[in-house]
Amino acid sequence: MNSYDSDRIAEILLLAGHIKTSLPEDADIVVINTCNVREKAQEKLFSDLGRIALIKAKAAEKGRSVIILVVGCVAQALGKEIFARADCVDIVLGPQAYQNIQKSIEEVISQKQCPEVKMQKNFIVDTTMSAEDKFKLLPRNRTLVKLPSAFISIQEGCDKFCTYCSVPYTRGREYSRPTSEIISEANQLVSSGAREIFLLGQNVSAYNGKYSSSAVCSFTELLFLISSIKGVERIRYTTSHPCDITTELMKAHKEISSLMPFIHLPAQSGSDIILKKMNRGYSRSQYIKIINEFRKILPNIAFSSDFIVGFPGETETDFEATCALVDEVSYAQAYSFKYSPRPQTPSSKWDQIDEQTKIRRLAVLQEIINKHQLHYNQSMEGKELLVLIEKEGRYENQVIGKTEYMQSVHLSAPKNFIGKVFPVKISRGFQNSLSGKLVG
Repeated sequence: MNSYDSDRIAEILLLAGHIKTSLPEDADIVVINTCNVREKAQEKLFSDLGRIALIKAKAAEKGRSVIILVVGCVAQALGKEIFARADCVDIVLGPQAYQNIQKSIEEVISQKQCPEVKMQKNFIVDTTMSAEDKFKLLPRNRTLVKLPSAFISIQEGCDKFCTYCSVPYTRGREYSRPTSEIISEANQLVSSGAREIFLLGQNVSAYNGKYSSSAVCSFTELLFLISSIKGVERIRYTTSHPCDITTELMKAHKEISSLMPFIHLPAQSGSDIILKKMNRGYSRSQYIKIINEFRKILPNIAFSSDFIVGFPGETETDFEATCALVDEVSYAQAYSFKYSPRPQTPSSKWDQIDEQTKIRRLAVLQEIINKHQLHYNQSMEGKELLVLIEKEGRYENQVIGKTEYMQSVHLSAPKNFIGKVFPVKISRGFQNSLSGKLVG
């Protein structure tokens, strides 16, 4: 979602006449797009701002003005507090307000040029929350994105209110974009060279966008519509909530050839006690049932997941249940994190588990996850997989692509193969990637 937002921000600025620079020292405008899911990401913002403040000061010594913007979920959560911790910042925009970025920049420039206000610091804060207004005001032109795999945000916000999650407070309640907007955006991306469409949402499987004046479109129906667009060779989506997985969605993975056999389905915990405290809305057995039903319909389907360790009240027994779930499902990939208290969330007010216990449990869980991931990657050795070539590698004549199962593959191939799908025979499976050779 943040990658998508950053792309849209870049489009707004490029269309307004700005040009990109890869060097912060050369920039007149610096935009930091932020995440508020974990405290570490939030603190990284202020570390980065410290370095950028020095760049801004050096530019000022040479008579050049630099405008610094903080956008995204930390901007929404902290608002004016950001200025108190980093007075180098000029503009703060929440994730539902970045469509106003050019207007805000012009306002700051106007203030800096006005003699009456030149000597005083003026801040701009916009943390309004209206996803509908945002998408209405974003540029319709997506032809500036020229990548083999392109993101489309179809749904924002969440109504689940998991007790650890800040999303309802920073992204708002669930909003599904009208189906026609999504189809139009997908067509533009395909015409610009995209071959894979990646549908995004905080709770993507809950999508129910307006299809007409009297009808709504379900997520499964949207997948069929996207698959009918000429040029779309692959479809992916993230992130799903187990409570919104339907039988129709499961069947779609078998019926739609372009829908990849890979699903990110966060479990968060393997303990029923912790799942209930998290307000996840399902039990361990219900989660396993979903996995098994998917595999019954499509035996080769692969799964990734999210896990939190050290949630308030998590005992060793609860933690062992999580480890057992990872062993039972045998994920192709999984992400794991120490519990991080987030402002406004109920669990942030509960008794917390000590940091050393969190660190120990995370290390144990990650070792189990890595074992399964390595085994899964090694199981691909000798097989032919279809790989979408996405970019150049670090070495001469090397390119990197993705398998149907979201594995990164490096191989030798010409640059002009980028953006196309080829059969690749896998020679080696590593912890985080595969190597292979073009077939034929």
